[in-house]
Amino acid sequence: MQQGHAADHTQPAQASHHAPTAAVQFSLLRSVADAMPAQMAYFEAPGLRCLFANERYAQACGQPNGKALLGRTLQEILPPPVWQSNRRHLEQCLAGVPQHYSLPTQGSRGDTRMLEIHLAPHTENDVVQGVFLLVYDITHNWRAEQAARASQERLEKFNAASEEIIIFHQDGTILDANQAAERITGYSVESLRGRSIFDLVHPDDRVRTMGYAHQNYEDPYEVMIVRRDGRCIDVEVTGRSLSQTDGTTQRIVVARDISVRKQAQAQAVFMTQHDLLTGLPNRQHLLRHTEQTLHRLAEQQRQAALLFINLDHFKTLNDSLGYFAGDEVLQAMALRLKANIGPEDFVARLGNDEFVVLVTQISSRQEAKAVAEKLLLSIHAPHALAGMPISLTPSIGISLFPEHSRKSEELLRQANQAMLVAKENGGANTQVYATSMDGTVPYEELVLERQLREAIEQNQLVLHYQPQLCLKTNTLAGFEALVRWNHPQRGLVGPDKFIAFAEKRRLISGIGRWVLFEACRQLKAWHDAGLPKVPVAVNISPLELRQRDVLADIELALKTTGLAPQYLEIEITESVLMQQSSPAHSILKALRALGVHIAIDDFGTGYSSLAYLKRYPIDKLKIDRSFITDTPHNADDVAIVTAIIQMGRSLQLKVLAEGVEQDAQQALLRSLGCDLMQGFGLSRPLPASQVHAWWQSWGTQPLFA
Repeated sequence: MQQGHAADHTQPAQASHHAPTAAVQFSLLRSVADAMPAQMAYFEAPGLRCLFANERYAQACGQPNGKALLGRTLQEILPPPVWQSNRRHLEQCLAGVPQHYSLPTQGSRGDTRMLEIHLAPHTENDVVQGVFLLVYDITHNWRAEQAARASQERLEKFNAASEEIIIFHQDGTILDANQAAERITGYSVESLRGRSIFDLVHPDDRVRTMGYAHQNYEDPYEVMIVRRDGRCIDVEVTGRSLSQTDGTTQRIVVARDISVRKQAQAQAVFMTQHDLLTGLPNRQHLLRHTEQTLHRLAEQQRQAALLFINLDHFKTLNDSLGYFAGDEVLQAMALRLKANIGPEDFVARLGNDEFVVLVTQISSRQEAKAVAEKLLLSIHAPHALAGMPISLTPSIGISLFPEHSRKSEELLRQANQAMLVAKENGGANTQVYATSMDGTVPYEELVLERQLREAIEQNQLVLHYQPQLCLKTNTLAGFEALVRWNHPQRGLVGPDKFIAFAEKRRLISGIGRWVLFEACRQLKAWHDAGLPKVPVAVNISPLELRQRDVLADIELALKTTGLAPQYLEIEITESVLMQQSSPAHSILKALRALGVHIAIDDFGTGYSSLAYLKRYPIDKLKIDRSFITDTPHNADDVAIVTAIIQMGRSLQLKVLAEGVEQDAQQALLRSLGCDLMQGFGLSRPLPASQVHAWWQSWGTQPLFA
């Protein structure tokens, strides 16, 4: 037993030899705790006195090691704001409920740190003995999450605000899209995901788009996409390839809706190729289309006809009912022509009352004449205008392809020539071109007429302004607006080369209207720029005065430009005064009532009498230059000039002498009491761009130098 007893005494000795002491255990525990990447501490309940803290926790609390915290309460250790932030969680833990939460705090450098805190209750016999505290610094992960969240928010805001389609796809399969893609395509983002991006592309553009995607093409290109409702939209696409971390490649596609731009471009092209009143193709479009069609017909050995249509007495309708009624008739005629031609035929309006039809479904001149007769009857059918039926007849000229020519310009000339013959035969008939017709109207006139029409349509007209001088005060008294034609090949063409022809070919109204509006606009601009507020004189031809809408044109020009009526002067010739049946008298009276001044141009060359001068509301007489040229040496001219000046003074009319070039002429006019003068001695007619500079230097330049 002793042995046994001896044996019993050796067991504890052996056990104590192998078991570590409490100090060793505590040292081992502290080493493990200090090595952990977390703050660790233990606080005794209920006062939360610190019984243990590792170095990380001590340093976080501003102490060199854990021993410095032993015996202190947690409330003493923590700053008051931090204690208050954790107090509720500590109370819950002392009640036996574990706590896990995150809390921002201020770091030693003043930066914000994010801490993940774990509080675990230490219980014995269901009684809380203390609190284990474990704190992880998760600032790095928190900042990364914040950055990712901010980036995601920015992307979401960008996607929501962007007007452009943004689609991510991989090998054509859509991965994601923004709200603009949903709005523009009509498909929801959910339904787009997993769908082929090429399904959205119009079939005509699909192969090209797939090629760009496979080539990683990055330059912008235009395609058409098909909406869910079947409507097509033009977009401009830009693509970029994005390499992924897994080695794959995604592609981001940005598509901008350019439908509005495309529509504007199409509208601009339409306006350059069409007549805006009727919507029909214009001359340029006609010639281009005819040239292309004739080339195709030549290959097919087929025939065609060009029909040149001019409405008889259309000017009379305009003069009697006004331009609005005339425009309505032209629109109606355009509709009738389109309704009475074949699907492959082509109708255009050249301007004014002229139309051209290209007929391609014929095999003989008899068929061409049959089409022309059909159109003649269609045009002649009554048209209700302001509740009143009116009927017009056309003169139609026909040229044949390839019999007469293979060129569109030549066929048009020949059809025009045949139309003129139809008109000379009384109108309301059709004529097929023959070479014998070439002598009826010179070809040069036809070319000039076409070019002059183009000049009006293409803004080739310009105004030059000749200053007028007050002889009594030696000050600027006004300008006369003189039209010029800026011809593309011939350069600047004077009015003596085309005004008479324009009157003959009934083009003067369009020219006169443009001159009126442009002169008023330019003078108002000069007034606003500080030039003297003097009037501008505009010539109105007798043909224009016979039109009832001249007064309306003048009122509209003054209203739209803002020019006061007293700064506009209308010049007419003596021949107007002799026309008993013309509406000139009522028009001139209305202009006088409006405040517009009236002058008789080229006075002395006509047959007017004092009775006519008294009858009409005239303000000024302009002595024709032919009476000034030889003064003061020609006694007869001096006598005529003297008589005109005296007559003007007797009738209380201002008198202006034109064509003054010499100092002796100016001196004579001053001595005779002439009011005003203009001529090369003062200044040649100036482009608008030079008037301001002339005005600034005029006072320093000697007259008649």
